[in-house]
Amino acid sequence: MSVREHQRIVVLGNGGSGKSTFARLLAELAGLPRTELDAEFWSADLQPKPPDEWRAVQTSLADQPSWILDGDLGPYDVLDTRLAFADAVVLFDLPTRVCAWRAVRRSREGRDFWRWLLTWRRVYRPRILAAVAEHAPSAELIVVRNQRENESALLALSNQRQVL
Repeated sequence: MSVREHQRIVVLGNGGSGKSTFARLLAELAGLPRTELDAEFWSADLQPKPPDEWRAVQTSLADQPSWILDGDLGPYDVLDTRLAFADAVVLFDLPTRVCAWRAVRRSREGRDFWRWLLTWRRVYRPRILAAVAEHAPSAELIVVRNQRENESALLALSNQRQVL
């Protein structure tokens, strides 16, 4: 992992992988504004934004000089827009059993969420990696598979010597 400065960071990964906790802590350490994409994407009655509208929202968010965009919307997501602006992509790739355990502990999720969580590594991870290669070829890709890599990514991206 390089130690260059990043101003536009996309955080992706399976449900329960720790991406939101990571993004929140990184925003504090690096002093970057963070947007949790679930809050922008879902309506009050949990209806997804149409793809064209979602692209426009992402373009507006990504057009800012610095940010952390935190979220993976699985089958509803349109990644190309925010990836095109990114200078770093953090991909949380934890074992499915870890993500499922965390998801069970935090809340009760619907059938769509569980289908996404259980098929993420086989279906969505390859799609994300292909999208990163196509739309963010010059962005630094950081894959987080465990807590040690999580802490390492936080240190590198925040330009900190140690995490408190």
